[in-house]
Amino acid sequence: MFTDPDKSRLNIQNSSGFTLIEIMLAVGILGIMSVAIFRFVQSNMTALYVSSDTAAADAQYDGLRELLTAEWQSLSPFRANMTGEPFKLGDRERDEVRWSCGAGPGLLTRYAPNDFTVALRLQPGNEKSSRLDLGLLRKPKNDSDIGEGHETWVPLIKNVTSLEINYFNAGTNTWSPRWPSHGLPWLIKIKVERTDAAVPWEAIIALRRTPY
Repeated sequence: MFTDPDKSRLNIQNSSGFTLIEIMLAVGILGIMSVAIFRFVQSNMTALYVSSDTAAADAQYDGLRELLTAEWQSLSPFRANMTGEPFKLGDRERDEVRWSCGAGPGLLTRYAPNDFTVALRLQPGNEKSSRLDLGLLRKPKNDSDIGEGHETWVPLIKNVTSLEINYFNAGTNTWSPRWPSHGLPWLIKIKVERTDAAVPWEAIIALRRTPY
């Protein structure tokens, strides 16, 4: 059977495959899709890390609320001798509250032979650091040593900006920044300026679970 050579040559040219421009266009599209997928995965991973860090930081403050609630609701109004004083360092609140207690959440131990004086306060992370940590300063109540040898510092939350404490006086129905050693307040309001959040953490803790 006779075949036209010109027609066969035309069929070969039409089925010769992709042109260089088509290949370059395909490679460019694949590159754009790869970059888009990479950025999508990267943004999701970053959001996951940020949300994990935020959840961990929030859990610290939830634990602080539970710790203080358990401790302060267990105090005796006659033995606690709670006192609260407002302090400032520059323009930053560095309030402090002290109380007396035995073994329990306030000492973070179940085995303490005698009463201790415990203070919730801010303290520098170390001598050369301007960073402030929130924690408990513990010392035996009857310790005659006025130095720091018998004191124990227990950091609870690291790197906070300020600590503001107010006390609700049921007699005057007002909040006060200072609490004299006359029983226990009904409520204590704590405000902590955080370095990891734009909004400060606040909690109102009821000291009297049931009337005494």
